[in-house]
Amino acid sequence: MTLTYIFHSCFVLETERAILIFDFWMDPSGCVPAFLQKDKPLYVFSSHFHEDHFNKDIFEWKKCRENITYILSKDIFRHRRAAREDADVWLAKGGTWTDGVVSVWALGSTDSGVSWIVETAGKRFFHAGDLNNWYAKFLPDAVPGQKMYSFELEEVFEPIAHEKQYLGELKDIRKIADSFDVVMFPIDGRIGNGYTLGGRQFIERFKVGLFVPMHFTTGFESSWRFKEFADEKNIPFWEISREGETIEIIEIIEKDEKTLSLHI
Repeated sequence: MTLTYIFHSCFVLETERAILIFDFWMDPSGCVPAFLQKDKPLYVFSSHFHEDHFNKDIFEWKKCRENITYILSKDIFRHRRAAREDADVWLAKGGTWTDGVVSVWALGSTDSGVSWIVETAGKRFFHAGDLNNWYAKFLPDAVPGQKMYSFELEEVFEPIAHEKQYLGELKDIRKIADSFDVVMFPIDGRIGNGYTLGGRQFIERFKVGLFVPMHFTTGFESSWRFKEFADEKNIPFWEISREGETIEIIEIIEKDEKTLSLHI
């Protein structure tokens, strides 16, 4: 089983039976076409309508291959970024879908759209989309009901209410699953002090086999900051260093440990 980092929040998961692409935006390393040429069923996920998570170019892939299933958040349709017939499956929070190869649960977000729980090949994966504690740096100075402005995100918000929403979404996720083999989660240094807090709150509440950072708009190294927190929990952490990098997850059941192998 391999996981390939494409860009921003986009990954390609390849199993023996299928290929899954999450939140395609752009492909700087040009490695997506090779996946499109394979004969395995292809499942394409988009968590919400923001341009850094959804690109209409995904529909062009139909011209070069068959056996594609598009699983999209309903907010993409509501914001008129795609027509109803463009997707095979439209899901909002609470929605589920399965075809026997892939099983999907749509969970909530603290921004637009959904986060994803996906089970395939006997493994459970979580892709957060834009679920995160985005205003963590404001929490030390916040009081209940107080509104603030983030110049980084250009938004007015209530930090305490936002964190309460985030923790509530984590509770909802735990109703479905309390452990994941792989978690793909935003570690975005752009939001300032406390940018790892959302991830730390996540790994405090779930058993995680491998933590994979994403949405790191301030460079690869900024996401590596999370490794020390993953190490404290004895959770393997992928220090992504370039677009197109691939990691192979090899489980050694007898020794109850995981070996991570990078393909350069």
